[in-house]
Amino acid sequence: MPIEGEYEPSALQWVADQVAAYEASGGAEANTLRDTGIPVIIVTMRGASSGKVRKIALMRVEHEGSYALVASYAGRPSHPAWYANLRADPHVMIQDGPEPHDYVVREVTGDERAEWWQRAVAVFPTYAEYETSAAEHDRVIPVLVAEPT
Repeated sequence: MPIEGEYEPSALQWVADQVAAYEASGGAEANTLRDTGIPVIIVTMRGASSGKVRKIALMRVEHEGSYALVASYAGRPSHPAWYANLRADPHVMIQDGPEPHDYVVREVTGDERAEWWQRAVAVFPTYAEYETSAAEHDRVIPVLVAEPT
């Protein structure tokens, strides 16, 4: 089911620009994290407080049709704002190419988290550094898995 309503672009201009370029090109452009060459997906969700449609680009960590959404926030002491959005409403759309599809998100723990974490670090090795930094603040980086509906 599409996520409809008023869209509020990210306050970070480069994120808003990337989302716009990705969507306008059907995923042919702006499909990597800046100049790293590492593929990204676009995740559409509903804002927990505002109720507005929000969109972000996240690392493309895919396995058998499901995606890991890693709430690393570069290892900062707190979780990214979008994590609260997904906790409040787990229904998202993910665009990995020309068009978005519906998914439901759930947070994973234990062995399942460890498996997804390994996949994420294989895609973006810097996650390992973020994990160390987050641990210094007594924070465990949440890993959520988006599965097709």
